[in-house]
Amino acid sequence: MAQPVTDRTDGFSQRCTLGRAGGLRVAVKDCLDVAGLPTRCGSAAFADAPVARKHAHAVAALLEAGCEITGKTVMHELAYGMTGVNPYEGTPINPRWPALIPGGSSSGAAVAVASGAVDFAIGTDTGGSVRQPATCCGVIGLKPSFGRIDRAGARPAHSSLDCIGPLARSMDMIEAAMRALDPGFIPERLARAPNLARVRTEFDRALGDSLLFALQEQDYDLPYVNLPGMDAAYEAGLTLIGHEAHLAFGDLLAQGAPLGADVRARLVAAGRITQAQVDQAEAVRARFTAEVDAVLSGYDAIVTRALPTHPPRLDEAEDPAKVLPLTRYLRPFNLSGHPAIVLPMASAEGLPAGLQIIAPKGADARLCAIARWLCETVPALNERNET
Repeated sequence: MAQPVTDRTDGFSQRCTLGRAGGLRVAVKDCLDVAGLPTRCGSAAFADAPVARKHAHAVAALLEAGCEITGKTVMHELAYGMTGVNPYEGTPINPRWPALIPGGSSSGAAVAVASGAVDFAIGTDTGGSVRQPATCCGVIGLKPSFGRIDRAGARPAHSSLDCIGPLARSMDMIEAAMRALDPGFIPERLARAPNLARVRTEFDRALGDSLLFALQEQDYDLPYVNLPGMDAAYEAGLTLIGHEAHLAFGDLLAQGAPLGADVRARLVAAGRITQAQVDQAEAVRARFTAEVDAVLSGYDAIVTRALPTHPPRLDEAEDPAKVLPLTRYLRPFNLSGHPAIVLPMASAEGLPAGLQIIAPKGADARLCAIARWLCETVPALNERNET
């Protein structure tokens, strides 16, 4: 069994130089194939994985667009965890809040961006795995509409939830990443202030008084809307990600493969999910998707807080009460497939916080335009994005 390594400060698990020298520097999460490098998915179970023979579709698109790939990043093992703690490859250090978790599962991607090591990074988001570490590390993270970015060459091969998406320090770079990943992505600019609504949640007061104050100063109305199926969607998302993770990696249990204790326990539990539970989760998906579509028919986008609480400290990373809530507002939109972006915000406590924006399916460019407008309008977003 491979031995753990020391904590990594840069977020990288493997270094390389591919593509056009002087192009935008990009790091790629280690569940995406890069030809000539092994795809280990952050796990000792794949320590002896052969080198990939071809690039994942997203990697090939980045190279075709003239980017320079500088390496692969550490991730929560098998992309099946939210803390980013990795006992095999080492836990990337959160550059701005080193005592806090980097978030997961795209931990190294967020760290590489926040540290300035790359212009942008590519992660995957099955239940918040781009948006949550982005918020933890104080950068921007985008989950595109489901199916927008081709997942060929990503692990696991099948997912009804997962999206490839970029992390960056500015909206300019998020849009540059999307143009590289999807030539059909054409950036937009708003001719008017967007028509936004705020999803009523248990933690809505913590969204940030600075956001409301900045908008109210301009006589901007931010009405409440209700998504009564959101809690059920969160639970359904957990059911489906567990079911699909077990389909992809459950054989590692029978093989006695070396797995981290947290991932092993989750895979064992996932193996008990019944087809009836999967069917029920799919029914929730259909209802919640229709619910979100109906709300968005009256608005350009809706907003929520990114996280219901501040990220836990590293020494709290094994406490379920601290960790489980972290994707409560993120995971539902993997279930529904709507594009969602998180913007880091300044918080009164000086700890990571963020705003999530959700738009209609396919409106990824409009979502980015709204995010840009908010960054230019709200001082709390400007402050965080300029650091």
